[in-house]
Amino acid sequence: QVQLVESGGGSVTPGGSLRISCTASRSISSLYRMGWYRQAPGQQRSLVATVTTSTGTTNYADSVKGRFAISRDNAKNTMSLEMNNLESEDTATYYCKATIFNGRWIDYWGQGTQVTVSS
Repeated sequence: QVQLVESGGGSVTPGGSLRISCTASRSISSLYRMGWYRQAPGQQRSLVATVTTSTGTTNYADSVKGRFAISRDNAKNTMSLEMNNLESEDTATYYCKATIFNGRWIDYWGQGTQVTVSS
């Protein structure tokens, strides 16, 4: 079992920056992959960025490449997403996800944190 708690988020004007973080209830070194997904009203949840905890390998949605950066701090059991040059289209609820393998792949989700980009 893994509990995930997101923090950060809020409101910002276009072109601004925000940082959101996700803290896990256990060592993230024991998790295979962590990632951020987002969901805007009326839309499906979609991938933003992922990081493989053992290797640091990252993956980004095309829409955020060059603007967002995902990172992890194994010592603090925390994963973060630095978001720069935010656009109104980035407005969504952002969810943290952790994936483990325990005989089968299992996903855990956080409760979500709101990011609003508006002038």
